[in-house]
Amino acid sequence: MAESQNTEYKESWRDEYLKWVCGFANAQGGCIYIGLDDNGKIVGVADCKKLLEEIPNKIKDTMGIIADVNCLDENGKQYIQIIVNPSSYPVSYRGEYHYRSGSTKQQLRGSALTEFLVRKTGYRWDAVPIDNVSVGDLDIESFEIFRREAVRTERMTRKDLECTNEELLNKLGLIVDGKLKRAAVLLFYRNPQRFFTGCYVKIGKFGIGSDLQYQDVVEGSLILIADRVVELIYLKYLKASISYDKEVRVETYPYAREAVREAVYNALIHCKWEDGIPIQIRIEDEAMYISNACVFPSDWTTENLMKTHNSRPYNPDLANTFFRAGYIESWGRGIQKICEECNLIGAKIPEYSILGDDITVKFTAVSNSKDFNRTNDVRKGKGVNTKVLELIKAQTDISLSEMADHLGVSYKTVQRAVADLKKVDAIERVGGRRKGYWRIKEK
Repeated sequence: MAESQNTEYKESWRDEYLKWVCGFANAQGGCIYIGLDDNGKIVGVADCKKLLEEIPNKIKDTMGIIADVNCLDENGKQYIQIIVNPSSYPVSYRGEYHYRSGSTKQQLRGSALTEFLVRKTGYRWDAVPIDNVSVGDLDIESFEIFRREAVRTERMTRKDLECTNEELLNKLGLIVDGKLKRAAVLLFYRNPQRFFTGCYVKIGKFGIGSDLQYQDVVEGSLILIADRVVELIYLKYLKASISYDKEVRVETYPYAREAVREAVYNALIHCKWEDGIPIQIRIEDEAMYISNACVFPSDWTTENLMKTHNSRPYNPDLANTFFRAGYIESWGRGIQKICEECNLIGAKIPEYSILGDDITVKFTAVSNSKDFNRTNDVRKGKGVNTKVLELIKAQTDISLSEMADHLGVSYKTVQRAVADLKKVDAIERVGGRRKGYWRIKEK
């Protein structure tokens, strides 16, 4: 029988094979046979009784675990069987962490070791507490933005938010044993790069090939970045086609704003920040690429990523806070929303690709006149602004969320349409958000 994920053969015992015991304990467990050659043929050992005493003690003394060690006999030849059970906690051998993968043993280092320790201890990376930073060190503006967005999107009530920043962090699950989690620092600390190198977003406008025309670096807490980066892209990096829906000016960009926003938010919360690599947004005339370091689930592919799937965030605490702010959904609908928004402007479905530890989403621009005209014709005939106006005429107390659900578009799309209608003095809001109503202004 050949060696496998759970089986290792050694002709004689050496203390270095304790590393193999460590590797099995940190993986799925397995058996090491002493006295067998690489093909599984029994060659026997001469000192079976001595090994029965020494090996268990060496395993216990160096790693603190118990392994079953047996002396077996076949055709007059004795050999040793070491049965190693999988450990529920990390096991080290002289400060080294080894892991059995396939039929090989690997020593874990760097990010692979960090990821292993986080997984074994039950902590996710963003949930690990951090020293030398307190609630008083966090950024007031970031908290203000969070409160504003949480109320506006109705993910939290004003009563929920009438508390101190420390109480809010506790409600969000961002404090453990009196210490801030890494997620709290990433979300609300003004300069998270003090703790995590590469925690920012790079945006670049490119011509042909490597021709970098201009660029920006967006720094700050993740809440600040989320509040600013998409607007910067659309104000500085993209040009819009202009048309009119009756009196309302309509700007059609080559990329669906809500789709790009969703992709940026996904990158912020799923990014493997411990790698020290910033999120990179490359903008060309015909395409936009959003890339981030990631840990892609082993049972996912880029194909089933585009299908309905459960939400499995790499950084659950970051994702929960973004959900409470109304930035994302909690049901794994983000990519579905991206596709819907691209369809709305007549753009192609985005393409996802994985290269090593990086994931990239590519948006193709709606760049030719035919596509723009088709999109603008749709908007002119029965655009979102017109549809919103019709809904308000039919039900004056309708909420923005109800309009978004009825039209099958995002909350922010409806919010922009309402803002456009207010600008041209077509509607006004009477009363508050909960008990008020819309008034159509006749001209």
